[in-house]
This record gives sequence, structure tokens and C-alpha cells, in this order.
Amino acid sequence: MPFQRIDAEKLSHSVVRQIEQLILRGILRPGERLPSERELSERLGVSRPSLREAIAELQDRGLLTTRAGAGIYVAEVLGSAFSPALIRLFAHHDEAVFDYLSFRRELEGMAAARAANSGTETDLKVIDKIFQKMEVAHTKRNPSDEAELDAQFHLAIIEASHNVIMLHMMRSMFDLLQEGVFYNRSVMFKQRNTRDILLEHHRAINTAIQARDPGAAKEAIHVHLTFVEEALDLQQKIARNEEIAKLRYAHETE
Repeated sequence: MPFQRIDAEKLSHSVVRQIEQLILRGILRPGERLPSERELSERLGVSRPSLREAIAELQDRGLLTTRAGAGIYVAEVLGSAFSPALIRLFAHHDEAVFDYLSFRRELEGMAAARAANSGTETDLKVIDKIFQKMEVAHTKRNPSDEAELDAQFHLAIIEASHNVIMLHMMRSMFDLLQEGVFYNRSVMFKQRNTRDILLEHHRAINTAIQARDPGAAKEAIHVHLTFVEEALDLQQKIARNEEIAKLRYAHETE
């Protein structure tokens, strides 16, 4: 007969599976410190030997790491697909910047549609809360705060899509996303009314997601990132024209 004996699962395997799922779903983040051994064993309801066995297995898999005298952390290797040098290189070369914006427009359009469709009520509350913070930061005219919240807003939409591959792809690119947001805004703020337009774009994205309208959410993302792309292109043309004008002026004053 094709039956096999069923053995009770070891407690350590249950612990491994639970921590793996927390990492997979993006709840435990790269670099995040786990609770102490005593606290974690109490929360999980397992003995310390079982917990240690699970932690050792997760360390062997490269998912957790121990820092001497500091505790156990989610491995940083999960957090960035690019080195800092490559991120800086991307951020300062037009070809990479515009390719990145095109990539974001397609990926985040899908994510926004999925968030409108599949996001939970709590997911939508998180997105809305971050947008409210963006409104407050806007009144204070602090570009750095606005840029940081901009990145958080877009990542919250990715998280609300509940696609773990998409989530980890964008999480791994978080540093690149931040660099892109800061770079875009620093250049675009040279244009009149840009800050107000960007806030209204994020309002439209948030409104569509809160209304659970996937088509409108995707379109709002496309409008936003197309505007960013066109504004950057315009600013670069203005900068090139200014360089030419300076040469003419220098020649005329010789």
C-alpha cells in the first residue's frame, strides 16, 4: 500500500519555516534585529535548544547573521542588488536614469493595479498614512523629507501588491530608488510649480488605490513617472542651452 508513516515535525523546522515566511513576505527586513533568544523562544513557544537549532540552520542558508555582542539580524545580503558605487554611477548617467524611470513606470504600474485589487484594508491605510505625511512635509518645504516619504510611498504600494518576487526585487533596489527620487527632485525643483505637481500626482495615485480602481491607479503611476521623465529631459536641455549661451556671452565680452 502507498502509505508512509507520518512523523511529527521537529519544532526547529516549524521555527525555520515561520521565520522564512516572515522574510519572504517582507515583514522581517534586511538588517533588522531579531528579539533576544529568551524573548523569541517565549514568543514562539519553543525551547531555547530548538530555537538555536533553527537559527543555526537559517544562518547556514544565509538568511540570518550574528553580530558579536549585538544579536541576530536578518542578513543584509538580501537588501541591495547593487553596490554603492554602481548606484552612484546609475544616478549620474542619463542613459541609466531614463532606463530606470522606464523600468519603474512599467513595474510600479502593475504594482499599483495589484494594490488596488489585492491590497488589504491595512495596506491601504499604510499608503494613505504616508501620503498624509507627504502633505505635511510639503507645507514645510523640506525637499529631503519629501523625497524620503516619496520613496516610502512607492515602496508601500509595492508591498501592497502582495507579489513577493516584485517586493524583493524593489526592496533589493531600495537604495537605487532613493537615489533616483533624490536626484529627480533636486533637478526638477528648478522648474516652477514642480513640487505642487508632484504632490498632486501622488494624491491621484493614492485616491485611485483607495477607491480600488486598478486602471486609474496604473494610469496615475504612468502619468507621474512620464512627467518626471519629461521634466528631467527638459531640465537637461535647459542646462545644455545655458552652457552654449555662456560661451556666446564670453565670446561677446572678450
